[in-house]
Amino acid sequence: MNFHLALTTSLISSGPFFCPAYILITAVTEANTQAAELLSQTGLDLLASGLPLEAAQAFRAAIAADPDYFEAHHGLIRALRDAGRFEQSIAAALALTALTPSDPLAHTALSISLQRAGHIPEAEAAAARARILEWKIQLQMPQRKDSHT
Repeated sequence: MNFHLALTTSLISSGPFFCPAYILITAVTEANTQAAELLSQTGLDLLASGLPLEAAQAFRAAIAADPDYFEAHHGLIRALRDAGRFEQSIAAALALTALTPSDPLAHTALSISLQRAGHIPEAEAAAARARILEWKIQLQMPQRKDSHT
């Protein structure tokens, strides 16, 4: 039995509030998120300093620390684009759209990377997908009543 399966089994049988494994997982998850935040901030600082390849390394480390820290994915995409690594930027954007398929920003990032790489029809398709997702979000929002009626 692997470590994660053992922890999951322990969680299920013990309940979350009295299980030391739950406390450990929570602490590790929070530590990973904090590490990802710090590494992403380092990536942003490197990007602002004109060092996109070094920034990409920091963003990759942030993603390794917390794969669900989406800001690091966006930073990696931008750093790779700024470094002229368009195909790698596209791959990173595709990975983000797989993680967050209903996020319009992920599809917009993909569109920008595709456009910069010269893949215009694919870029337009990704931009259209982003617009459709944004419209779906807007349709789900409660409608405001007009104050003049």
